[in-house]
Amino acid sequence: MKVLCVFGKYQYGNPDRGIGTEYAAFIPALEKLGHAVIHFDSWDRLLHKNYADLNQALLTAVEQERPDVMLTVQRDYELWLETLQTIQARGDVATVSWTTDDSWKYQEVSRFIGASYHAMTTTYSECVPRYHQDGISKVLLTQWAANSIMMQEPLPASSCRYPVTFIGAAHGDRKRRIEDLKSQGIEVTCFGHGWSNGSIPAEDISRIIRESIICLNFSNAYKGVNQVKARTFEVPGAGGFLLTEHANGLERAYIANEEIVVFHNSKELVEKINYFLANPAERDAIAHAGFIKTQNEHTYEIRMKELLDFALNAQAQCKQICSFPSSFDQALQLHQSSFFIKISRAILEFFCDKIWGNSRGSRAARRLMFEISFRLLGKYTFTSGGWVGRMFPEQ
Repeated sequence: MKVLCVFGKYQYGNPDRGIGTEYAAFIPALEKLGHAVIHFDSWDRLLHKNYADLNQALLTAVEQERPDVMLTVQRDYELWLETLQTIQARGDVATVSWTTDDSWKYQEVSRFIGASYHAMTTTYSECVPRYHQDGISKVLLTQWAANSIMMQEPLPASSCRYPVTFIGAAHGDRKRRIEDLKSQGIEVTCFGHGWSNGSIPAEDISRIIRESIICLNFSNAYKGVNQVKARTFEVPGAGGFLLTEHANGLERAYIANEEIVVFHNSKELVEKINYFLANPAERDAIAHAGFIKTQNEHTYEIRMKELLDFALNAQAQCKQICSFPSSFDQALQLHQSSFFIKISRAILEFFCDKIWGNSRGSRAARRLMFEISFRLLGKYTFTSGGWVGRMFPEQ
């Protein structure tokens, strides 16, 4: 089978942030299952002059490659609904989108794009009925997993190099939380964007995990409630001992205090770090049990096989005829900028620059416009005529 993967190679499309989880995990898993994989980078804005070029290039790739399945990870409005509906209506490509943050992105993105795919996925059980209520019936409840290429049996605590580590971006309140641990006498070695050690290659992540007595995981999201993240599975899969912040749905993947350890507040976090540093035999037993569970139930080969089967079945059952432009030229015409849009952007960026500074002003202006657009214009935001894409075509 041929699978066209449409997402970024790097995190957020930025090479400085390192290889993205989807690129590092989905593609090897699909190849290991025996499928031919073509990657189309839809996040790196340097590869395409604007959104029109990106969407035209995607349609060309589909026509040339003729994949059996197109798997996307959509950030927001970079893929037009007209493009998705055109591909969906071909009849020879099963289309499916893996959603990353439905705890908050369902409201902003997923509910608007879902009907333009044969199938959707979500890692949040509470979002499944929301899809159904919005008329999106083919939604697969799935979860992140571990990359089998990086899987190794745990080391005993006595052979570990690091007492406590954290691997992840320094966003939100994470720096404060690490400082709080330091004030309690607990030193945490941190890796990732925003920390002094910086981002690290994927192969170093698994090594550091395995060489740590305790690997911390904070479950806080960019917005909204705590999330079960990819790191939840990567740590036990790489032979690490996972001490993770609680998130809804975690209990469906692992047994707390037997396969992983969970904390609910700062006091409990400090207590459990000190306890497992002082009780290495218990730490070793839990790390081993977590590794076995991950190996048996939580690999990306398992996830990708289920996803492909679901997408192909959804395509076979699809009887909906999507409305899409009679020619893609119509969508391109709708994407044209105008004097009013250019003036609106200039005014918005002027005030955002005054508030957030020149380096952040443009991003803040785009975000503000997106927040207004999806609330007032809904699905139109994700079309070729959407104001945000026309106002900020290079972002």
